[in-house]
Amino acid sequence: MAARILLLGGTAEARQLARQLIDTGHDVTSSLAGRVPNPRLPAGAVRIGGFGGVDGLRNAAVDYDVVVDATHPFAAGITRNAALACLTGESRRPLLRLERPGWGARSGPLWHWVDDHDEAAARAGELGTRQVLTVGRQRLSEFVPVLREHDVVARVVDERSLDLPDRWQVIADRGPYQLAAETALLCAHRADVLVTKDSGGEYTWPKMQAADELGIPVVVIRRPASPPDLQTVHSVESVMGWLQTLT
Repeated sequence: MAARILLLGGTAEARQLARQLIDTGHDVTSSLAGRVPNPRLPAGAVRIGGFGGVDGLRNAAVDYDVVVDATHPFAAGITRNAALACLTGESRRPLLRLERPGWGARSGPLWHWVDDHDEAAARAGELGTRQVLTVGRQRLSEFVPVLREHDVVARVVDERSLDLPDRWQVIADRGPYQLAAETALLCAHRADVLVTKDSGGEYTWPKMQAADELGIPVVVIRRPASPPDLQTVHSVESVMGWLQTLT
């Protein structure tokens, strides 16, 4: 039975899921945050922009049978709002979280796990002076106090409105990445530390592989905790199976 589905997120997994849902006859609207210019658009209907908090998302969800949260593992705000909007109150909706597996099982001997960006900055400053940061544009400012006098390469998808130290270099690029190019980046910068988030998946894995092969320490920021009552799966196939249980 076809369902009206609100699909949150512009991740690769969300695009794959949107395509498969449409191919199997479901009515899908994908919601993108709108923070990335010229995003890769999924198949089907698309809305761009926020909902206005929990109440706004709850009001929007009323028009759908099911909500699937396939946002980035570090998009903790929208995941929390989706859980509150769909799992509490009078107008509840079935909600499932699609989250790609993290990299914990693949952790290398030179990986340094930390709990937040401030701890990541402190550890990166202890480990070296030529860091490569791949933590996203919005959190770069948290690294400036510690790494201001370091030679830093910050790779971001969108370099608008960045006020960073003169010694820092910004590279605008987006995945998927290749091992040869990631190795070349680390070597060209003579990097002695890579800083990243536990984003998981394969799109950005080559940088981890390159760092391991070059013997470069990696500072990895752990994922934020998910809401306790949120059902989570790790594959598109699992989402499709879950939908079948609702009919």
